[in-house]
Amino acid sequence: MNGNRFGRLFQVTTFGESHGEAMGCTVSGCPAGLELSEEDIQADLDRRKPGQSMITTSRGEPDDVSIKSGVQDGYTTGTPIGMVIQNKDARSGKYEPFITAPRPSHGDFTYSAKFGTRNWGGGGRSSARETVNWVAAGAIAKKLLATQGIELKAHVNQIGDVEAPEVSFEEILEHSEENDVRCAHPETADEMQELIADYQEEGDSIGGSIYFEAQGVPVGLGAPRFDSLSARLGQAMMAVPATTAFEFGLGAEAAEWTGKDRNDDWEFDEEGNPTPVENDHGGIQGGISSGEPIYGEVTLHAPTSIPKSQQTADWETGELKEEKVIGRHDPVLPPRGVPVVEAMLALTLVDFMFLSGRLNPDRVDDQPGEYDTDYHPSNPANE
Repeated sequence: MNGNRFGRLFQVTTFGESHGEAMGCTVSGCPAGLELSEEDIQADLDRRKPGQSMITTSRGEPDDVSIKSGVQDGYTTGTPIGMVIQNKDARSGKYEPFITAPRPSHGDFTYSAKFGTRNWGGGGRSSARETVNWVAAGAIAKKLLATQGIELKAHVNQIGDVEAPEVSFEEILEHSEENDVRCAHPETADEMQELIADYQEEGDSIGGSIYFEAQGVPVGLGAPRFDSLSARLGQAMMAVPATTAFEFGLGAEAAEWTGKDRNDDWEFDEEGNPTPVENDHGGIQGGISSGEPIYGEVTLHAPTSIPKSQQTADWETGELKEEKVIGRHDPVLPPRGVPVVEAMLALTLVDFMFLSGRLNPDRVDDQPGEYDTDYHPSNPANE
């Protein structure tokens, strides 16, 4: 199986299945000298982990991360960073009815048809549990971006037909973690919670969307055509499990705008540099960052694992069956998807920061050749 690596210079390679022994990833391309601890990574993993509230799966995974390599005395060494997250609460028995009878709208049939085998417990490699690796790597990317003054955040802006009004980046930072839905508009969050509860009672699920934004991104990230920032960002977001649409700027709404209305006029900033008056382009023009905030939206369909009876076809017995997916599943995905979207945004941006030369691939302090640093291990004899 290919397709387990993301990034060009800042590369993440992941491994693990939902009910396997552990999840994990290797991050290559992180420069030396970045202060990093397991606690830095754990903070984001805790936002993604199951069992946070009544609107998430009850699977009891602590998702404790263990750094196995690439860090010495609290600082990265420039070598690959290996991280492992153990699976503690896997219960595969409930998936036995679906070994040869694929669950509707899952990857069960396509994985088996492609490879002739699969790890069927919990969906194996196709499970969204694999995103725990992305969030761990994304936490490192966020720290690197912060050294360059880049900050990013996401929040749930829609669940079903309940949509939040537009909120500022500051409001997202302040309010998105105050409720279980991770919506930065408190009143709308209450409506979303009620709607999710209604679907839970019916034994069904519901879809939604996540708004993301990055501020402080410099001009010039991205290359024309196939390596454009928008193209690579689209690849990153469409890789998020259950994603059915990715938009930036006006997104699909641009179909309703005239050229005159959508085009961003130019003016001069305080330093005499051209700057767009508006930001309907979402921070990307010609596939390259414009220096304005990058923003967009990711749409996630309703969770496919629901306790309602559904029809499946058992290829071993030749029977059509009515089965219920009995297990521990989320009734809605965006609340736990927020840190996943943030991670993919961070990984995409930090990769382009290296590709454009904004970040030194060897040293965070940009002083290659100097060996006497604050983060170099001390001689024990001198302590």
